[in-house]
Amino acid sequence: MNKLRTALATAAAAALGLAALATAPAQAAAQPAFLAASQMPPSSTPWTATQVFTGVPENGGVLCAPYKIPAQNTRYREFSTELDTNAVQVTTVAPTEADAVKLVDTLRGALAGCGPLLEQQNPGLQAVSASHGKLAVEEGAWVYSLDTADPQIGISDIHLFSVGRDGRTVTLVRWGQMGDLEDAPLTAFRTTTKTAVNNLH
Repeated sequence: MNKLRTALATAAAAALGLAALATAPAQAAAQPAFLAASQMPPSSTPWTATQVFTGVPENGGVLCAPYKIPAQNTRYREFSTELDTNAVQVTTVAPTEADAVKLVDTLRGALAGCGPLLEQQNPGLQAVSASHGKLAVEEGAWVYSLDTADPQIGISDIHLFSVGRDGRTVTLVRWGQMGDLEDAPLTAFRTTTKTAVNNLH
């Protein structure tokens, strides 16, 4: 499983690399707000949050979507608990609303096809992606899951993702831990997603 997690971490790091999209100079308006640790899905141990960093995370973030989120005009915050549950929120301000729409569509497509891509890249891995619908918040948010298992090791991981937009601002939230989809707090994650998008501006 360590090998699998290393592969996933490598994919995640690549996924949040520099994009070829053109970006506009930083705006003078207030920066989008981020989730607080208390707004993550409930856990048996408390969540902690890092400060908000500029750019994209070196590790963690979006699997199966390499080079989609630009580093410029992007910030992120990472979250963790004592039980190997972790999360990240990445928020970017696109040059135009049309660019934001395009980025959301690109991320949604990548997340929807994540499972088959990971199986191609990691022989023997079982990976299933699923869509969990659209949320009615601002210009919309969409929720996905990625359930991975390595039969040789017998350990599985579950990730939840959401992509939402408010005007030119796009935010992505990822939550992950050991276990299966039935172990994931899907309802609470939807609430976290709505809060994340509502808090942007």
